[in-house]
Amino acid sequence: MRRAVLAGTGFSALVVALLALKPHQLPGPAGPIGHPPASAHTSTGPSTSTSAGTGTYTGDPVDTRYGTVQVAVTVAKGKITSVKVLQAPDQNGRDQQISSRALPRLTQEAVDAQSAHIDAVSGASYTSQGYAESLQSALDQAHV
Repeated sequence: MRRAVLAGTGFSALVVALLALKPHQLPGPAGPIGHPPASAHTSTGPSTSTSAGTGTYTGDPVDTRYGTVQVAVTVAKGKITSVKVLQAPDQNGRDQQISSRALPRLTQEAVDAQSAHIDAVSGASYTSQGYAESLQSALDQAHV
């Protein structure tokens, strides 16, 4: 009887520990977020730029299962100052609801992280991955 109680307690502790872990990257066909294959992007060039690492750069459009995601990043002195969403899935009410919840969080996280290495938003994994890939292509152009 004691063995069963100890085994049950140990198993419960293991389950709690596993549930407490937070994944930091979303794996997918392109690898971790922010690391698309080199062949996935073609350079579109900066929208506006005054010097290296300063200006607004448009990321490549990334087709996801639910629609295209594209962002433009504004960089000043090598620092991300803002990210503007140019395209996002919006074909139906559910897409619009997910985008309205996920995109502001992704934008804030990108500015805070100063990179495209951001966590996916739960319930918006495709949009999150597309956002990170488009952001990374813009940052590649900015040489940040």
